[in-house]
Amino acid sequence: MLFYSTLFLLFLYFKIARIHKKEEKSTLVMNLQHILVLLSALSLFSYGFTHQSWYLVILVSFVFFIIAALLVTAVQLGVFIDGKPQFGISKVYKFLPALTLSIMALSAILWL
Repeated sequence: MLFYSTLFLLFLYFKIARIHKKEEKSTLVMNLQHILVLLSALSLFSYGFTHQSWYLVILVSFVFFIIAALLVTAVQLGVFIDGKPQFGISKVYKFLPALTLSIMALSAILWL
């Protein structure tokens, strides 16, 4: 179950990071975060392909990719109450360092 939770967080991170790259200026800190998450992703997929069925990893990855895209799109469109956005994508950007740390920690825990 930890593998699938981490996999979902990974796809969520990459969808948010893709939008952040398009809208915001790239910084050294963000590039370092992307590299750390990429290394965690390689570790996560190597764990998945060695401990799970390959077709299950691919199927679940595809489903999580779609769910993450829909979630990020819903946040981009926003929830408006009285004409004011309640939760925008700029608030989501503030959670990227915590998301990076959680993906790295969960990927490391899988190998223990």
